[in-house]
Amino acid sequence: MKLFFQWLISALAILVAAYLVPGVTVTLVGALIAAVVLGALNLFIRPILLILTLPITILTLGLFSLVINALLVMLASYLVPGFLVADFLTALLFALVLAVINWVFNIWRND
Repeated sequence: MKLFFQWLISALAILVAAYLVPGVTVTLVGALIAAVVLGALNLFIRPILLILTLPITILTLGLFSLVINALLVMLASYLVPGFLVADFLTALLFALVLAVINWVFNIWRND
């Protein structure tokens, strides 16, 4: 049950972030699928990318991880029908907004 609520919260966060960031379009079904795909990409692909790009991440004091997040958002946009991100800068802004929204939802959920 907890996994189901986390999935719904992630989909809601994607819908809110898509509303706030111009250049991102998403349907309700696209948000539900994108939540699963982004979760899987963050679980399996992100750790590999972080290890491979560790030197540049250290040189940029961790800011390169934002680029990795944007690339994963673009990959999810490519994989999920109903979830479209216009370009890289839009994906970067979407990833930032999504991280902030998820942070707020997690604070709200833990209270």
